[in-house]
This record gives sequence, C-alpha cells and structure tokens, in this order.
Amino acid sequence: MNIAIVGCGLIGEKRAKALGKHRLIVAADTSIERAQYISSMGAQATATTDWKEAAGHPDVELVIVATTNNWLTPVSLFAIEQGKHVLVEKPAARSPEEIEPLVIKAHSSGKKVKVGFNLRFHPAMMKAKEIIDSGVLGELMFIRGRYGHGGRIGYDREWRADPVIAGGGELLDQGVHLIDLSRWILGDFDAIEGFVNTYFWDMPVEDNGFISMRTKKGQMAWLHASCSEWKNMFCLEIYGKDGKLQIDGLGGSYGTERLTYYKMLPHLGPPETTMWEYPFPDNSWKREFDYFVQAIADGHEIEGNLYDAKAVLVVVSKIYGGSK
Repeated sequence: MNIAIVGCGLIGEKRAKALGKHRLIVAADTSIERAQYISSMGAQATATTDWKEAAGHPDVELVIVATTNNWLTPVSLFAIEQGKHVLVEKPAARSPEEIEPLVIKAHSSGKKVKVGFNLRFHPAMMKAKEIIDSGVLGELMFIRGRYGHGGRIGYDREWRADPVIAGGGELLDQGVHLIDLSRWILGDFDAIEGFVNTYFWDMPVEDNGFISMRTKKGQMAWLHASCSEWKNMFCLEIYGKDGKLQIDGLGGSYGTERLTYYKMLPHLGPPETTMWEYPFPDNSWKREFDYFVQAIADGHEIEGNLYDAKAVLVVVSKIYGGSK
C-alpha cells in the first residue's frame, strides 16, 4: 500500500521503520527537517509541512497519524474524508466527545480505522491472550497492572504536560494501554473509580493515575500508570481460578519481555511454572501494521478500533471527573 505519515516524531519514526514492503509516499511535520528525515526512509518519498497535502495525497491509500493529541482526530477526519484508511495513534482523541465525530465518519465512510494499541501485539501479550482464550486459567478473577517511566529533564515542559495539547497527563498517556488491555481480557467495565495526582513534576496535568474497574460479574482491574517510576517498568498480572499469568517488561529500557504461567495444582501449594522470554527488539509496531493491512485486504473487523478507543476515553473521562 502507499502510505503517508503525518507527525514525524519518535512514534512516526517507529511507524516508518515498520512499513516493510509498503511504500512511504509522503511525510508531514511542523518541522521540515523531521519530515525530511522520515521521508528519507522511502525510496522516492517527499517531505512537507502541510499535513493536508500529505493526508490528501492522491496516491496515498493509508494515512498514519502520529501527531500530538490535539491533532489526532482532525487529521484522521480529513484523511477519511479524502477516502483513506487510517492508523491513528492512541488515544485517538482527548475525550469521548472529541472522538465521536470520528467514530461516526469512519462508520459511514466504510474506511478502516485502527488505533495504535501496539501493546496488544507484543509477543508475551499475544501468547498470554492465546493461553487465556484456551480456558486453562479457568474463570478469570482479576487483573493487576503497573506501567511507568521516569521522565527526563524538561519533561514537565514538553507538550504532554500541556493540558490543551495533550488533554490530560499520565492516565491519558500510558494509562490508556493498561485500560485497553484490561478491556481486551475482561470485557467492559460498569463500575469505574480512580484518582489522579501530580506528585513530582511541575506541570498542570497528573503524573500518576490510579484506576479501579469492575465488570458486571465482579471481575476487577487495579491499574497504576506513573511517570515518576524512575526505573521504566511494565507488569501485568492476570488471575484465574486455575492459574495466573504475569507479563514483565517490554524490551529495551523496560527490561526483557517475559511471560510466566503459574499453573495451579489440585493440591494447591507451589504452582507448576512455565516461562517464555522474548529478548529480541520490539516488533509490535510491525505486527500491528501488518495486521491492519491484512484486515483491510480481507475486509475483516478491526481489533483495537475506534470503539475500543472511545471506551477507554470514557474510563479516563470518568476518573478525571471524579478527581476534580
């Protein structure tokens, strides 16, 4: 497929490197230097500071939107109106209200829209979902998840610290991944509580978000997203009546990605333990992109879609409202 990338920062670069056999046609960014750098990854790609030129390019079939949060929905809407498929980075919008026109437009257009929930495509997570779906864990009881990083000098002066641009803080940044994974595993939650606070960084958005969610069946998810973690970390524990799964690390600074399966024995006591390690570089970006392109080709429904993104934003919105 012919691809345009709008937003050429860190995530735009990751997406460009994950295109595989597909063709980058044009890259757009407010910085022409960044756009030129990303366009250099395509054989004959061009660079521009005009995002409409990129998203509406006549040769482009799919637009990757990797902008700051305030532009995710406007660029995606325009791309759909131009007849393009869209891969938009999470959270896809700053609020449920902002994403609603995008949901409606995507549905009426017939174009495919995927939201960048790449954590679903990490190998440990994919293996965990396979085990869960097999039923060997028994009835699922609850999830416990933690995801955090330590920021960097000047972090509280970057765009993610601006409530107008970002729409929120750590809960809307890394927290949406934890919420999405919990919904993917347990389904929808009808009881949502939480608290956000700014403990360390000098910024008007939160640096820590704490979430408690419960399904109608009483299954729970306890989640904590933090940008005062100091040592980057990821840990997701999934508890069933017959066993437990624990996913640690995401590779790189988050540590080696690892899945541990604790199988409960009839007499209880120490469980039978099986571990898988994935010490290679993060390939989730390519897996997600390949999945999306294949779904477009086959006409399949998309997992990690705009409805999933809206459901996550509803959770975030409720927690923000309850923390005021």
